[in-house]
Amino acid sequence: MTELYALALGYLLGSIPFGLILTRAFGAGDLRSIGSGSIGATNVLRTGRKGLAAATVLLDAGKGALAVAIAARWLPGLEGVAAIGAILGHCFPIWLKFNGGKGFATAAGVCLALAWQVMLVCAAVWMAAIAISRTSSVSSMLAVVTAPLAAWLLGFAAMVPIMAIIAAIVIVQHRANIQRLIAGTEPKIGRKG
Repeated sequence: MTELYALALGYLLGSIPFGLILTRAFGAGDLRSIGSGSIGATNVLRTGRKGLAAATVLLDAGKGALAVAIAARWLPGLEGVAAIGAILGHCFPIWLKFNGGKGFATAAGVCLALAWQVMLVCAAVWMAAIAISRTSSVSSMLAVVTAPLAAWLLGFAAMVPIMAIIAAIVIVQHRANIQRLIAGTEPKIGRKG
């Protein structure tokens, strides 16, 4: 039962759609009707509201970190389960008919809370990839697939399966991006619409 509590905790926190809430509150319309239709920060950026996009990143990462922190305090040993729940909640929120975001910012938050050293490695990979590709999906996918390897190399063996599951969820959520990358139609950072 405690595993279910941890999963539910993560899911409920993860399912708060901050990108959608912020864009509606500040008059940018329904985020799901533009760009990729995702509720994440990259799509918020396509509204031209950089401040809202930055706030979305922070809040989406924060809800993931909070899920892990609460689990650490009240359900010790189940931080990884809460982390997976947060990713699932963001990607498949019940409030939005299970159509959510790609999960990258929330994954960054849970990674930071679970093992900040791993997060530093992933952040370096993300920054290098974004500088070279100027494509959010490429940098996000490279960063998340780095996480299990970094966890193993840095001595966080217990985190490897958790990071691998999270990476798999995020990659699956990027399946449309992968198709566009293959077709050469994936938009670069900063393009509206």
